[in-house]
Amino acid sequence: MTALLIGNVGVIGDERQMAEYRAKVLQTLRLYGGGFMIRGGESEALEGDWHPEHLSVMEFPKAADARRWYDSPEYRAIVPLRAGTHMDLILVEGEGA
Repeated sequence: MTALLIGNVGVIGDERQMAEYRAKVLQTLRLYGGGFMIRGGESEALEGDWHPEHLSVMEFPKAADARRWYDSPEYRAIVPLRAGTHMDLILVEGEGA
């Protein structure tokens, strides 16, 4: 069953450190079978009040892979780079098309 991580970055603490985080995060995703489907870009609210500032969608083969990535030493090592940055992140598991 496919798993998606949907994240939105809001207020950024330190731009330089956040740039370093962004440069390193893809490598950590790949170690656990994940990757970006969408990273940034324009969004348009068709219904509701949600207006993401910087939306990312990451795909993993299974939710367990996404959780392994999130708790991994490789990812945990770069998390301090986004200190002071507001990030929302949800895990969604479901059937693919």
